[in-house]
Amino acid sequence: MPYCGRSQCDKNKTTHSSQTHVLPTKVWRMAEQHIQAKLINHLKQDKIQLWNPPYTSEDNKPGLQPLKELAERYAPVVCFSVEEVEEALENIRGLAVKKGMGNRTYRETCVATLELLLPRDARKDSKKNYLETRLDVLTQSVMDRIAEIHGLQYIKLILNGKELLPEKHLNEQNVKNNSKVMVLRVSEPQKKKQMADEEEKKKTQNESVQRTQKGFQILSERDGSEDPATTPFLEIADQKGNPLNIPHSEKKALILAMGFHEKGRALLKRKQYEAALCHLLQADDQFNHCGSALLGTVDNYAVLQLDIVWCYRALEALSCLDDGRQRLQRAEDCFLKCYGERQQRLLQIKGNTGSEDVLFLRMYLLQSLLFFLDGQERDAALTLQKAEDLYRRLVTDPDLMTQLLALGFSEREARLGLRACQGNVNQAAMHISNRRQERDEMKREEREKRRRRVEAISTLRELGYCKRDAAVALQQADGNVDQAYQILLDSAQADQSTNNNLEEPVSQDLVEQLQYLGFGREASEAALRLVGGDIPEATRLLLDHGGVIPPELLSPSPPSSASDEASTSTDSAGSTSVSQSLMDVDLVNEVLEDIPRHEEDYLDLTLEEEMDLIGQMKSLLNRIGS
Repeated sequence: MPYCGRSQCDKNKTTHSSQTHVLPTKVWRMAEQHIQAKLINHLKQDKIQLWNPPYTSEDNKPGLQPLKELAERYAPVVCFSVEEVEEALENIRGLAVKKGMGNRTYRETCVATLELLLPRDARKDSKKNYLETRLDVLTQSVMDRIAEIHGLQYIKLILNGKELLPEKHLNEQNVKNNSKVMVLRVSEPQKKKQMADEEEKKKTQNESVQRTQKGFQILSERDGSEDPATTPFLEIADQKGNPLNIPHSEKKALILAMGFHEKGRALLKRKQYEAALCHLLQADDQFNHCGSALLGTVDNYAVLQLDIVWCYRALEALSCLDDGRQRLQRAEDCFLKCYGERQQRLLQIKGNTGSEDVLFLRMYLLQSLLFFLDGQERDAALTLQKAEDLYRRLVTDPDLMTQLLALGFSEREARLGLRACQGNVNQAAMHISNRRQERDEMKREEREKRRRRVEAISTLRELGYCKRDAAVALQQADGNVDQAYQILLDSAQADQSTNNNLEEPVSQDLVEQLQYLGFGREASEAALRLVGGDIPEATRLLLDHGGVIPPELLSPSPPSSASDEASTSTDSAGSTSVSQSLMDVDLVNEVLEDIPRHEEDYLDLTLEEEMDLIGQMKSLLNRIGS
């Protein structure tokens, strides 16, 4: 990989490099940021302040001759032409002057300057876009101004990978003077000639996010007590599809996180990057509700970080450099915890590591890109070399693919099989056949497990317990009916004991002690009955409830039975219940469409985008080295 150091360039070469290498607009923006990053580092080292004379006059005009002389000085160092360096220096100077003026305005008037990263088709030129605003205003008012100024509808604002909530003020969400804010369009602008009924059918991405969240919330509450043929539910499994035993609260958060992630990945595959990023950031927020120990055992969190930075790249969100760097570091740390050193843990679980290498390919490519944008072309070149070596190993031979397709395997199976077996077609065929058998066996075991669970719940319901209680007890007993029955009996006895305690008289001395603390007599007696006469516990109970014991604690409802579930209700309530049930079915079916049926779908990359990025990076680095 060609690399240009201080001694490898000469002035004549770099002067003509812009004429011999014509870069596409997207690639040139990357090169432009690279030049500026390198120049800023040199300016800091040499203690040169472009916003001061002789580079900037008193009326903030550029000092043309001093800037030209500085460009001639730095051109051979950064390996770009004098003209390109001069333009980059002026951009740096102009931004520094603007920032200084903005800082002064903020100190004097409390009006902050925000840098806006607009959608690509809303950027009128290569210049940056800014918005002046106070920080004590609602985010919604800023969104309205941006929409009006730039002709956008249905937008979200993103700061450091977090969505800014419209109902909150900017300063409540860590927005500061000079903050960089990404503007995401979450729905294409409506065409004026669209019919009203068509507009009603078209969902905004806000509605999509809400429907996704509701659908997966419904699924996260399901425990498998219903017939899975009519009421699907989700289980969390490891890399081989084996269910993981996770606490219920963390399981709910993980299902929501994975649900948003799958929806985002589906949009990512369709190259709907702005919509994808909205869902991926929601997934990131949900993952933050999961325990750190859990995130260290599954690779989903690491894959999500890669997907978010991949969206940044596709959206040309070069201003998200800092957030992208942090996310890639989190991904790398998570892969290490999940897969182990040199992927030893993954090898023990799956027997191979070839398929997961596509994740490391993306990570190396994104790391190389960020190194380049930060002006570190040597690190960019070294990391790109790692990515390119990995790409050569992962790209599938068309002839070998054809052989596997002729054997009746799908394109996905052939691609994943060849990568898992390092291109050995015979081993790949065996691997695919074995994986098919394993999946079929897991499906049979899962069907049998669900059948036994439904039968067990029916048995407990015949003994007088409601379906929900039976399902919870079975979950606690790992599916053992006898143990679940004992849990239900113990629970009933505990309820009876509570009822007995409520009827027993309490010591008047204890009541008077609580009265002395300022609590009412009836509330003191009730609290003492509930806690068995324990003064500190009774005091804490009264303080927690403002000195009044809630009715539900005083009169716990008796254990429900199967007949309780068939209690009568009004016709209107029944109609509402049916309507809600049908809505739930629609939401669940909608979100299930985006969940892939193959457990390794996230590893099935064609590598076309990766190949394009390798080409862009090589073009940029070769240009510097020419």
